[in-house]
Amino acid sequence: MSILSYIIWNTDPEFFTIPLLDRPVRYYGLLFALAFLVTQQIMFYIYRKEGKPERDVETLTIYMVIATILGARLGHVLFYEPDKYLSNPIDILKIWEGGLASHGAAFGILFALWVYVNYKIIINLNPFSKPKKRFVFEKQKRLNQNYLQVVDRIVIVVALAGCMIRTGNFMNSEIYGVPTESEYGVIFTHDIERTFDTYSSPVKSIVFEKDNSRELNNQRYVPVKLKIDFKNQPEIINEESIEFYFNGKFKETLNYSYISEHIYQPRDQALDYQISKNADGSFSATVNTYGIPRHPTQLYEAGTSLAIFFLLLALWMKYKNETPPGLLLGLFLILLFGLRFVHELFKENQVSFEDEMTYNMGQILSIPLIIAGIIILFRALSKGRHKETAG
Repeated sequence: MSILSYIIWNTDPEFFTIPLLDRPVRYYGLLFALAFLVTQQIMFYIYRKEGKPERDVETLTIYMVIATILGARLGHVLFYEPDKYLSNPIDILKIWEGGLASHGAAFGILFALWVYVNYKIIINLNPFSKPKKRFVFEKQKRLNQNYLQVVDRIVIVVALAGCMIRTGNFMNSEIYGVPTESEYGVIFTHDIERTFDTYSSPVKSIVFEKDNSRELNNQRYVPVKLKIDFKNQPEIINEESIEFYFNGKFKETLNYSYISEHIYQPRDQALDYQISKNADGSFSATVNTYGIPRHPTQLYEAGTSLAIFFLLLALWMKYKNETPPGLLLGLFLILLFGLRFVHELFKENQVSFEDEMTYNMGQILSIPLIIAGIIILFRALSKGRHKETAG
């Protein structure tokens, strides 16, 4: 095995369950919320150092939360599955079922910040107050805050948020990459273990282990052992019934589409297994098969987003108020979406229609943002450092 050997990833995406409510809290949701909390504190620091009103950060946070969720959701609906959602519009609201697009979030944030800079919005829902107007929407520019300056600061923390959200995707075992066809990569096994963890299954537990005694197969997939413990039900579970189960339902389950993405066990190939009886009368078994290591593209994106965060933060700390307007935004768009274009080469397509495309939807949507970044960066460099005027 090489130094860059594969890992078996079976972490439960549920971090804990809320008592009484019996509602699970997942790593993804926790990291998503934590991203807003952490980045808000960084924005407080930036505004404090630049002498800008910190209360504006609270307003900005509201804009960012709404823009990120709405933009990401509508982006997924319009870019990836328009037919599905337009035929059942109510499903658009079911965010908990998944379906958020980072490109949609980017467009949503850019639009929301334009509104933030150019308009005054007040919504008063307090039933005990008596304002002249409960809803105000009027054109009013914010003092000493132009659009590019605000976006320049926001993209610093957006890069960090992107890192945390992609880490959440990894914890969820989702948005993974294509097979590496080598010993390097990640085998995502949580969905497989969950499939066999049902009331009707005779399997009590299943654990995946590396098998260093065998070589890669012809497809360049890696050997793994499935260590299986069966429920102690001697009246119905014996060696004969286990053999029947292995050659029937178990083998069929391994060929489910969402399992065969991670385990290679052809239907026409005999299952290699050994059954043993334990001292308490229960049975255990070892199944020799092959795992499919995949590119952990979530970690690729998390790592590059974190690097972009440190780069943009370092540039801001060097120039602060004198940061050329658009410098950080231009770099952010070029680097984040340029790298996103590259990452997509290693990522599985999200929807089937992308299989027929030369470039997938993620790459196509990245191109205009990269071009915009180049134009914005060129203009920022040509204008030089920003000089603020009083008032």
